[in-house]
Amino acid sequence: MDWLGQSGQLAALAIMAAVFLLLAGLELAMPKRAGTFPKSRRWLTNLGFFALDTAIVRLTIPLLMVGTAVAARERGWGLFNMTELPNWAEFAATILLLDLALYFQHWATHRIPLLWRLHQVHHTDPDYDITTGARFHPVEIVLSMGYKMGVVALIGPPALAVFVFELLFNLGSMFTHTNIALHPRIEPLVRALIVTPDMHRVHHSTVERETNSNYGTIGSFWDRLFGTYLEQPAAGRDGVKIGLEEYQDARPTGLGWSLLLPFRK
Repeated sequence: MDWLGQSGQLAALAIMAAVFLLLAGLELAMPKRAGTFPKSRRWLTNLGFFALDTAIVRLTIPLLMVGTAVAARERGWGLFNMTELPNWAEFAATILLLDLALYFQHWATHRIPLLWRLHQVHHTDPDYDITTGARFHPVEIVLSMGYKMGVVALIGPPALAVFVFELLFNLGSMFTHTNIALHPRIEPLVRALIVTPDMHRVHHSTVERETNSNYGTIGSFWDRLFGTYLEQPAAGRDGVKIGLEEYQDARPTGLGWSLLLPFRK
């Protein structure tokens, strides 16, 4: 499994970069919604968050998710190391359990005030495009990684399954935040299994009830199962207002302002 180290990371980065360019090109060519603020400033801020988050996580957390999975296997930690399941069953269960764990994490960031202070940075983006999926406060990213590593240690999953999940999760986040719309006949079919941009866009509405819905990133079925699914916003898919009501101005497009937001009264 040595290839899951540096070589695997480089391969994953190459895949994510290719998908980013493809989706960014699609939303530039046929955007679902017109932007309200200059794209250059927003993209600089949102991608600045991505660069900061990546650097801080790499500097502060040595193992990350795949490393935790390897350590769990070597030390016999976790559920899968106490049972005898076929490899395919462990692989599939890992993808589902990690996706479920991150559904609950996302739900908690909206329900626990301290976590919301951090997570609101993601929701203050007044426009909605592929870079919104990269807009997370570094403190939230570090806490999130710690939570995910804890879940991996409890499960004791195969390292390859964790690697694949991380890749799928990051690709899913890019896809769901892309400013595009699937064909009306195709969208419901895709949404039956995975989260689509139209489904997740509801989650970025300024209406609180709509913000507190559609928490999934990969599987759309968790929201249906736990009663947090909302098919479309009250204003309709084309009329939804994006962001937080109290920050409908240019302030969230600045990196410094956004970094300090959780610490303001």
